Amino acid sequence: MILYLGRRLLGVLGVLIAVAAVTFAVFYVLPSDPAAAACGKSCSTERLEAIRANMGLDAPLWRQFADFVTGIFTGRTLGTGQYALRCDFPCLGYSYENSQGVWDLLVDRLPVSASLAVGAAALWLLLGLSAGVTAALRKDTLTDRVLMVGAVAAASLPVYFTSVMLIYGLIRVTGLLPYPQYVPFGTDPLSWASNLLLPWLALALLYAAMYARQSRNSMIESMAEPYIRTARAKGLPRRTVVVKHGLRSGMTPILTIFGMDLGGLLAGAVITESIFGLPGIGRLFYGALSTGDQPVILGVTLLAATFIVVANLAVDLLYAVVDPRVRY
Repeated sequence: MILYLGRRLLGVLGVLIAVAAVTFAVFYVLPSDPAAAACGKSCSTERLEAIRANMGLDAPLWRQFADFVTGIFTGRTLGTGQYALRCDFPCLGYSYENSQGVWDLLVDRLPVSASLAVGAAALWLLLGLSAGVTAALRKDTLTDRVLMVGAVAAASLPVYFTSVMLIYGLIRVTGLLPYPQYVPFGTDPLSWASNLLLPWLALALLYAAMYARQSRNSMIESMAEPYIRTARAKGLPRRTVVVKHGLRSGMTPILTIFGMDLGGLLAGAVITESIFGLPGIGRLFYGALSTGDQPVILGVTLLAATFIVVANLAVDLLYAVVDPRVRY
């Protein structure tokens, strides 16, 4: 297991370096010049070159990339002379727009995106698995058809449409919920949950529909296996047969997509955060794309890649817990 973890961690590091390299290459071929944008319209050539040197843009691409990668682990000094600025570990650079450290920006926005992702994931797992297992146990009945039609309909609705309808129905018409404003969990847990309930619902309706269909198919396959007939023949209670033997075996594909979905959402849900005005990583990324803020875009991209590859590693380890056959 230790050797397996070591190989996987080396693979994770390789993926992150590849993502950073590709992102650097993309910005290198773009025609935009951050130094020119920072200098302004009436900028002299000397001033432009000084800004480019201070940003480190005058160095070759391979040198910029090497400095960036080493700076993540050891820190680095940006700029020269009186404009020199020390960037401590883990150094992801400074935003071109507001001169704030990228790492500080990510740390400040991460609790919002994490709250949104974790709450929505718990909700869509509860709704999706419940609907999928119920439909599988009542295969080809009216309940099965109603649940699957509802799942297809929910999966067909874009998240921005669902979000707008939830805002209109639960805020403007009925006033049941407040308009979402992020409140830290430690400050007021009840207010934290009530303010995030609408974004959770908007994401959960979309994902739960996909999980319902996947869990239904997995449960139908697992419930047809010979060991299920054996468990029934032994006289085990129905709940034990369904949950311990059927659902546990059918969880393997669910774990796979759950790791990808949760890892992606932890790095920010751009549309959902923008609609509900939540100051998460998704909105930070959207703003950086609009202004061409390369350090912020690169930082968010690396964070997203880290969450996804770590989630995949965690899923692979959980396979051995869910399915004992994987241990061999």
